[in-house]
Amino acid sequence: MNKKKSYIKLTLDIVMGTTFALLFNKMVLGGLAFHEIAGTAIAFAFITHILLNLKFVQKITLRLFDKTLPGKTRLSYALNVILLITMAFVIVSGLLISRVVLPEFRYGNENWFKITHMGVSFLTLILIGVHIGLHWHWVMKVTNRLLNLKLPKTAARPVMTAAAAIVLLFGAYEVYTTGFLSKLQMLGMVVNASSAPAGHSGMQRPGAEAGAAEGAKPQRGSMEGRGAGARGEGMPGGSRLSPNAVTVAGTYFGIMAVFAGITYYADKWIGRRRRVAIE
Repeated sequence: MNKKKSYIKLTLDIVMGTTFALLFNKMVLGGLAFHEIAGTAIAFAFITHILLNLKFVQKITLRLFDKTLPGKTRLSYALNVILLITMAFVIVSGLLISRVVLPEFRYGNENWFKITHMGVSFLTLILIGVHIGLHWHWVMKVTNRLLNLKLPKTAARPVMTAAAAIVLLFGAYEVYTTGFLSKLQMLGMVVNASSAPAGHSGMQRPGAEAGAAEGAKPQRGSMEGRGAGARGEGMPGGSRLSPNAVTVAGTYFGIMAVFAGITYYADKWIGRRRRVAIE
């Protein structure tokens, strides 16, 4: 039963991560309808994720002020709380600016919700990466069981190291080419967004907001950064082609992998330092 539950949790996490990555391009898989419906569905998947880990959450909550509780466990708990808050905000703000799921519902300053929806989404992507990094041993353990991987010990380490290096290099390349770090500046704009003109309701797409704010050209991988031909504009019959879902998912999975890798190796380094100090 425990194995089955672990497989369900891993599968759910993969589906959630893939779906969340695809939401960073509004033209993927048909456009805004998929973006909003899939974004809403993540709420139910996220609740399921919490329920599957409910016993762990209850156990740690009761021991939160126990001095014997490991610092890493406290950090993981705090990260999960922040991730819950940011994910909830992304989902709720998305519904408040919806054009498909709740087209007639409007509340407060819509422009503020648009900007914060995008800014907090980028922050959430980082938090998911950190979350994966902290639980990487569990991910690999369940994956090995599921795929029944049996690499010789002499080959396992160099193979895993090479794979990690390739993924991190790819992720770093995506961070650079998409201008991801510059997009985090939107978090600083959140406090000023409420003062934006009420008539400014043109929503910038993820991947384009940083460039628009700085007068720069949209970065590769963004919806705005793709030409009219890539989106299908101007084509006979007004048809529109969706961006490649594999490319979009790969791009943002790569970015998540960078923060997961940084977290994993930082945790590993801290653990090694502690063991040396004890000895």
